Amino acid sequence: MAKSLFTENTDCSCAICAHGRPANDGSMVLCQKKGIVDSSFCCRKYKYDPLKRVPFHAPTLPSFDSSDFTL
Repeated sequence: MAKSLFTENTDCSCAICAHGRPANDGSMVLCQKKGIVDSSFCCRKYKYDPLKRVPFHAPTLPSFDSSDFTL
């Protein structure tokens, strides 16, 4: 079975919920079910939205020179 890129094993928070929209101040979320809540809040109506997830940054790769690849 192929591994999915968007898993539901993430921590539950209103910042990535399908029912929430970010407020203008950035720290609060406008929830359709609960009203104005903190972005780390999570209720029973939580539904994961993979498009709101912010991916981790790729690590920087070390620089190599030609002497690293000679025997």
